[in-house]
Amino acid sequence: MAGGVIATDSGSNQDFPGKLTGQVLICTTIAAFGGLMFGYDVGISGGVTGMDEFLMKFFPNVYIRKHHAHENNYCKFADEYLQLFTSSLYLAAIIASCAASIMCKKFGRKPTMQAASVFFLVGAILNVTASKLSMLILGRLFLGAGVGCGNQAVPLFITEIAPPKYRGGLNVCFQLLITIGILIANLVNYLTSNIKHYGWRISLGGAAVPAIFLLIGSFIIVETPASLVERGKKERGLKTLKRIRGVDDVQKEFEEIVRATEISNQIKNPFRELLKRPSIPPVICGTIIHVFQQFTGINVVMFYAPVLFQTMGFGSNASLLSAVITGTVNSLSTVIAIFSVDKAGRRKLLIFGASVCLIAQCAIGGLLKAYLTETSKVPGGTAKLVVGLICLYVNGFAWSWGPLGWLISSEVYPLETRSGGFFLAVGTNMFCTFLIAQSFLSMLCTMQAYIYFFFAAWLVTMIIFVAAMLPETKGISIDEMVERVWKKHWFWKRFYNSTDIERPKASIQLEQQDKPNQ
Repeated sequence: MAGGVIATDSGSNQDFPGKLTGQVLICTTIAAFGGLMFGYDVGISGGVTGMDEFLMKFFPNVYIRKHHAHENNYCKFADEYLQLFTSSLYLAAIIASCAASIMCKKFGRKPTMQAASVFFLVGAILNVTASKLSMLILGRLFLGAGVGCGNQAVPLFITEIAPPKYRGGLNVCFQLLITIGILIANLVNYLTSNIKHYGWRISLGGAAVPAIFLLIGSFIIVETPASLVERGKKERGLKTLKRIRGVDDVQKEFEEIVRATEISNQIKNPFRELLKRPSIPPVICGTIIHVFQQFTGINVVMFYAPVLFQTMGFGSNASLLSAVITGTVNSLSTVIAIFSVDKAGRRKLLIFGASVCLIAQCAIGGLLKAYLTETSKVPGGTAKLVVGLICLYVNGFAWSWGPLGWLISSEVYPLETRSGGFFLAVGTNMFCTFLIAQSFLSMLCTMQAYIYFFFAAWLVTMIIFVAAMLPETKGISIDEMVERVWKKHWFWKRFYNSTDIERPKASIQLEQQDKPNQ
């Protein structure tokens, strides 16, 4: 592992041999298409809910209010079923991520990604052929199952095959593909918005493309060494580790994986283990970061960007084009995180990113409060300024809370509780996303411009929490988080006893058993 370090018993650090190989890059790219599936769905739902023919077919009441001259600007899209169209996916994702956490541990990360692509493909077919609202919602539930499985397996997969020195940057590829998926969805919506009768079907059916790519690609990628060893396939695990590191001298790293696996296999119920005192620090930090991620308000912009722009007075095409602009900013800004996360560290990016989002949210709220009444349109210059501020907000999120939420929650758990702990993170993310998607249009109708100050208050809380409570995990092996992170933090160290200080080494017997298979 180029630059990766593992603490020895004496407390010194030693580098693991290895390099960033083409195999790792290929596996990361293919796996990250699970993020593109997720991103495409996030972007596509907001666009089609602004298309007149889609509204006429499934939500006629919203269509009537949208074109009513005297309808309240803040309330024209408020409809429980329209919100359910967007949010139903995330209910299914919560259940699927629970099943996927078990599947990841029992069958591996790779089969779980294959299941994700199949679910997503079925959902896309149901949506593109939908003739009734019930069929449309059923398709969304299948899409949700795909999202739940993909979001559970992909970040774990990337984290476990990546060298520690590059783990942050490679894991950000998952978020990068999410943003690219959103951008592609916005472009597709813009191009299909004027296609009569079936434009919305093209938009929804496009979800099948990344699902097919991930399904085919999943037969090419390797399983992670940690997963193979965890399931008793040590010989394959060793061979895979040599393959992805590009060197034969991987025995020390392999011993560390075996050591973590020995501890993991002693845990019969990882979910029960999460309730024990030593698991509290990673559970709190790995879970609350996903609560915070959603309450930045990002999915308000990503789900409903075209709706927001139409609320301000943009026409349908102009609102979709504005969504394309914000999607482009989102994708380009995420690249910043790839090159900075393993240099600047997680904490700095989170604090600075939240600060940028806070400034933008307050400015947007102030402008809309001043210029957007219930029946008037925002003046042209002010509307463009709001679009610019939304781009600033998206920029701040894209290189901080967007990618780092997934990264941190995938790296803070030891192997014995990693699948269960990451399920809590994914489930929390999906539940909070469901709450935002299901309630935002109603909240916009009730709170109007003050909704932006609601999210601003959350951003202040996030900055305080990260500054005081979140430890830095940059460059630390995921199997040494307990020793080098949690037990040295000013607050979290109180959750560990002195008897927990040393994690046991892999037994010589296991090492000897592996040698004939080398």
